[in-house]
Amino acid sequence: MRRPLDLRHVISPSLRDLIELVNTHDFDRVNEQVRDLRGCTSPVNLHGWTVTTDQTTNEVVRSYRSEDEPSGRLLTTCGNRRSSRCPACSRVYAADTYHLIKAGLSGGKNVAETVRDHPRAFVTLTAPSFGPVHNRKTDGAGKPRPCGCGTHHAEDDPALGTPLNPTTYDYTGSVLWNAHAGQLWARFTTYLRRALAEHLGMTQKALHAALRVSFAKVAEYQKRGLVHFHAVIRFDGPDGHTTSPPPWATFDALRVAVAMARDRARLTIASDAIGERVIAWGDRFKVDPITTLGDGELTDAKVAGYVAKYATKNAEGTGTIDRTLMCRPCAGRGYVRGPDGFHDRCSDCDGTGQAEPIKALPVQQHVRQMIRTAWDLGRLPEFAELKLWKWAHMLGFRGHFSTKSRAYSTTLGALRDVRRTWRLAQAEAARTRAGLPTDENTILVTASSWTYLSSGYRPGEEPLAAQVRHDIAHAERAKSEGDPWL
Repeated sequence: MRRPLDLRHVISPSLRDLIELVNTHDFDRVNEQVRDLRGCTSPVNLHGWTVTTDQTTNEVVRSYRSEDEPSGRLLTTCGNRRSSRCPACSRVYAADTYHLIKAGLSGGKNVAETVRDHPRAFVTLTAPSFGPVHNRKTDGAGKPRPCGCGTHHAEDDPALGTPLNPTTYDYTGSVLWNAHAGQLWARFTTYLRRALAEHLGMTQKALHAALRVSFAKVAEYQKRGLVHFHAVIRFDGPDGHTTSPPPWATFDALRVAVAMARDRARLTIASDAIGERVIAWGDRFKVDPITTLGDGELTDAKVAGYVAKYATKNAEGTGTIDRTLMCRPCAGRGYVRGPDGFHDRCSDCDGTGQAEPIKALPVQQHVRQMIRTAWDLGRLPEFAELKLWKWAHMLGFRGHFSTKSRAYSTTLGALRDVRRTWRLAQAEAARTRAGLPTDENTILVTASSWTYLSSGYRPGEEPLAAQVRHDIAHAERAKSEGDPWL
């Protein structure tokens, strides 16, 4: 029997835990689990089992128990799309988003290749102004002009996007605009179809019978802390991407309809505290054609790349934080219900509802004020359903960053299924090469049970994960530089 290790002299917890892992019965398996995560920064720890049986013979074909692992648990990738949280998983998400958008522009992934001949536009819709901010202006010839403050700002100037006069800036309007931006987009898509029918001089019923409007959109934060939307909008025939749109459904008609829908789409909200507010799009918008080939700025591949890049970003580009401020024990309310049924002050946040005090956040004053405004608005009864305290770190925006219409192209789930099928095929090929029986001509049934344990690595696994990330970065750098040995 192996004597327990005496590691009291090892000061570093990471090194002490790594030594314990090295001395387990199968350290190679520990290393293999970490490497299979491909650099994920916060893997999910699971405990459970799975058993696959042949339904005909009741023979167990495959079985797995997490307790058989050297560390007693199974590690899986976190799947977070945000690059600030997990660069490794966000790269996978960006790649899937790229293929999803690209399929809707060029075909493939069960989308007809004829979609590249359909009218397609790359549309940008922005937020209105809530007060003048520091910016980098240019004239019609592209020559830089001084900002309203009288200076020329550098591209990395932290003052960009902040108000020229914070005391008169409409922080309430900006937060409410972010909070309703998703609803405004939904209303825009409704008005787009109505505007198109009006422009073409036909009824909406006749338009629906002859034409389908498909789209995919992604949200991006501007430096001033407001979201704007980039969207791919495509005309299809009545049966979707497999049919061509009618000849009268042109890019020019799409451009006119976008302008009309942008003007008409608006929301009106009322509050005793702030009065009536109208949520509408800003004056600046763009509608550009997407080309199939060539060196143009908006080709199929470039547009797909733009959208994929935006899909992995959050509000961190504006200088805010990437975590919620809501105290989890009390769900941001500041109180918990005691055994007697009465409201007791939450001891974790001391009744503030905040996991961290807003005044102590390492952010600019402009961002801090947007966060504070979102938190305060969320306390008003008329805005309670918005749960703005939950989304204060997002400056009020609570919608999905990327969405698409049902008929635009494939789905992220379908792309993941393809990847899973490919991995299973590789595993079956390996079983065949090893002379093991395969699953062909058998009906398999899988039963499993899994429980979430925690997230993250053990201290001793962190150096192994860091080495994996270093190896991946080195391989990518060498590949981009044209290393002949790769």
